[in-house]
Amino acid sequence: MRVAVNGVEIPEPAILAEMQNHPAGNAEAAMTAAARALVVRELLLQEAQSRGLEPEGGSDELPEEGVIRRLIEQSVTTPRADDTACRRYFEGNRRRFRSREGFDAQHVLCAAPLDEPEQRAAAKARAEEALGRVLGAPDRFADVARDLSDCPSKAQGGHLGLVQRGDADPVFETYLMSLNPGETCPKVVETKYGFHVIRLLDRLDGRDLPYESVKDRIATFLEESAWRRAVHQYVAILAGRAAIEGVALDAATSPLVQ
Repeated sequence: MRVAVNGVEIPEPAILAEMQNHPAGNAEAAMTAAARALVVRELLLQEAQSRGLEPEGGSDELPEEGVIRRLIEQSVTTPRADDTACRRYFEGNRRRFRSREGFDAQHVLCAAPLDEPEQRAAAKARAEEALGRVLGAPDRFADVARDLSDCPSKAQGGHLGLVQRGDADPVFETYLMSLNPGETCPKVVETKYGFHVIRLLDRLDGRDLPYESVKDRIATFLEESAWRRAVHQYVAILAGRAAIEGVALDAATSPLVQ
């Protein structure tokens, strides 16, 4: 297919090369996305040329990237997110601003690769030995960890510190969540890393974060969102007054603002 912007053709080899940056469900969709990206780029370069913008020296940017950046800086302005806007967003999205549930935990890891059955069997036997020692003398957990664990946490008696929900191996976390504070899991837990003996020391519930701790993050998010919308609109204006062949340009798909 012929793809062109105001009569300037975008060669098919360039589109094929650009496809690697636009993974899609099939080759046709990837090719269309690549063509749109190059159309947007050509639109911006033509607009920069019409304004007489030239590449700047002494920059690490590629010349065309620098010209496009300067054009966007000159053409797109967005307001700073003030405290009123940030507070409004905070109050309307309180569920987004909670700390995750966490666990204070201790473990013994007997490590073994998944693809080594003999090593897995030996690791399981060591973990079962560790579990027996811990269940027989709960106050010796740290000593057992120092003796038998393959995790660097052995230096701290197996203490992992705060483990936030979602950060640990899913199997490990599932067993950890089932325990009460001070309880040791009564069975060895197998994960891809090996075999664990697990103790939950304490459970920390998620809590609402104060506005002051998240206001900078909110301001950055609101300003970046406003910038993306403004660039979408600017590209749509350029596309509306250009003669584009070969693709239907949707400004919302602009690669500049993903």
